[in-house]
Amino acid sequence: MKILYFDDFKLGILKGDRVVDVSAVVQDIPHTGPHDLISGLIERFGQYRPRIEQAAAKAAGIALDQVRIRAPLPRPVTIDCMAVNYMEDGTRSEPAPINAFHKAPSAIIGHGDTMVLPDVPAALFEGEAELAVIIGKRAAHVSAAEAMSYVFGYMNFIDGSARGLPPAGNTFYQMKSRATFAPIGPFIVTTDEVPDPHRLQVRLWVNGELKQNFNTSDMAHRIPRCIEWVTSIHALEPGDILATGTNHRGLSGFQDGDNIELEVEGMGRLEIKVRDDLKRTWSRETRLERQAKKLEGLTPQVTGKYAKPSA
Repeated sequence: MKILYFDDFKLGILKGDRVVDVSAVVQDIPHTGPHDLISGLIERFGQYRPRIEQAAAKAAGIALDQVRIRAPLPRPVTIDCMAVNYMEDGTRSEPAPINAFHKAPSAIIGHGDTMVLPDVPAALFEGEAELAVIIGKRAAHVSAAEAMSYVFGYMNFIDGSARGLPPAGNTFYQMKSRATFAPIGPFIVTTDEVPDPHRLQVRLWVNGELKQNFNTSDMAHRIPRCIEWVTSIHALEPGDILATGTNHRGLSGFQDGDNIELEVEGMGRLEIKVRDDLKRTWSRETRLERQAKKLEGLTPQVTGKYAKPSA
């Protein structure tokens, strides 16, 4: 099943290229807004799924291109992001030690929304293409053997980053948790539609040019291990997000006017815009292209505020 929010946060089910409003079916779930309605549905999905399927079967729905798609998880309790969690096409000799960081739930935006680059002296702004795992029931001290039974579904996730902010070493919090730096969607795909989340192609385009193109089979610490490790530290709640990391080799700078598209296989295509009121510019080269040229460090800023004079 593919679940989404649309227009004024009506709950919908995607049927082909049409969306069916099933809001009336779930109105008795205790909630104060769309954020806890969807988490409440996830927690009670076994109870509500037959009713939703019945309602969806009876309705023709609305053409998807006639509605405004919203973020399917408007405000989860927690967003945990796995760090350095890919083998980078075999260029890493061994997995990095398992690690993660929090991302502010307020950073979430949805399909068709805009990532806004803030007025900060970042060396580069990037967005990492990722598969996100959505938790289906409260998970604390979960073993890897049991971890997949805690997964409700999956979706596209872009991990926005403001790289190189001073002071050196003061990294993840100010780099990752800025407003609009967590685009998700366009919908949630339930686990029954994803036979193997470790065999999915991940592609990200910038203005129609393919930049990232990798498979989740390259993941260093797989989803069961990630859930085991994270839940050994703190509990995850229904509707929480665990982003599984990215292959960094195709990363390139995001800048003003960019159209970004992400498609994890089977998850639909998430599309966002980028806005930078400072109109800063960077070269379009990827990390892999810089490596091939034997260039070190991040792509330097070319023009605009904070650009450094060339030597």
